[in-house]
Amino acid sequence: MKLLAIEKETTQVNWDEESEVLVEESYRVYHLFQEGIVRDIYFTETQNAVIILECASKDEACRILETLPLVKAGLIGFEVMELRPYTGFDRIIISQQL
Repeated sequence: MKLLAIEKETTQVNWDEESEVLVEESYRVYHLFQEGIVRDIYFTETQNAVIILECASKDEACRILETLPLVKAGLIGFEVMELRPYTGFDRIIISQQL
């Protein structure tokens, strides 16, 4: 299943002082990408991460996100949402059949 994870900073962070943990974070995200768990990752205009994950469940996605060094350090957390197929096209198909 696809899941959307949106980063939320848990505390005010001076990112210039966190270079070591940011490198660790990059390595971990890279490995998750190589494993096919992280499908896409972006930054918003405010530099918050947005991640598309492929996992068996929302609980699994949350457990995986907890392995990220920035989460372990208590600097960020994630809001995780299950993505479901868009069903709006059904309205077009139904209206064409009437």
